Amino acid sequence: MTDSQSLTAKIASLYSPIIAKLETFGPPVADLAVRLWIGLMFFRSGLQKIGDWESTLFLFEYEYALPIIPFELAAYFGTAAELAMPILLFIGLASRLAALPLLGMALTIQFVLGASSPAYNDYNHFAWMTFLLVIIARGPGKLSIDHWLRQKFMPGQN
Repeated sequence: MTDSQSLTAKIASLYSPIIAKLETFGPPVADLAVRLWIGLMFFRSGLQKIGDWESTLFLFEYEYALPIIPFELAAYFGTAAELAMPILLFIGLASRLAALPLLGMALTIQFVLGASSPAYNDYNHFAWMTFLLVIIARGPGKLSIDHWLRQKFMPGQN
């Protein structure tokens, strides 16, 4: 074995345990971080809406005016979704289902409201949509009630 091969083998022997730990603990922590971050974005928005309900109704009537449903109903449903779905994401319960209405909201903000007003045409919404799609596609990860329930009631399935 040459000196360069020996050095490479030593580096690999130091590097392998680190990578193994990252592969074990990294994905669950990243999945949790995604759930917490995107949940916090929506939860804060919901808190802001209930903090000044008259302004919220005004915004839904004149600024967020959706063509399909009455503004009062949109305000109640939107605010309820922004408060309830993040809690499910925080604890990792029914996470994929919880991410769906939030994805619908982000799509509406970007493509319905954004089409009518440049103020809503914000690239942050694409980040939100990406995080929500990650949750929908991958699930909530190992640090979730969903994972615990799956292990308890459907052993052998990951």
